[in-house]
Amino acid sequence: MKSRDTLIRLRRFQVDEKRRRVAQIEMMMADFNRMVVELDREVAHEEARAGITDPAHFAYPTYARAAATRRDNMRQSALALEGQLAEAKAELGEAFEELKKVEILEDRERSAERAAAGAREQAEMDAIGLGRARA
Repeated sequence: MKSRDTLIRLRRFQVDEKRRRVAQIEMMMADFNRMVVELDREVAHEEARAGITDPAHFAYPTYARAAATRRDNMRQSALALEGQLAEAKAELGEAFEELKKVEILEDRERSAERAAAGAREQAEMDAIGLGRARA
């Protein structure tokens, strides 16, 4: 019984850890997407300021080129995180299933114990009733 309680606590800890990992990846993706939007805005502002929108032009602003490169890298990082997010969600699902299996087993065991205790009490009451009926 005690080892099962420890197992349940372990499984709950694992589920919580997987949830934290999923939330962390989702936050990172949101941050990357937010930075991509900001960099898009900065590139557009720099291009408008310089009056040149063609990155191949010799006078294209260096800052706009660097910001565009950084923006593209952020997009690639966000795409890479999507794969990690899918994997983390799958791991969370598996951990949750393992927790549920142990909890269901624990509930069945407790139900069986309650039924056995109820049967013992009923047998004791029947014995008391028979003893009084004979007296």
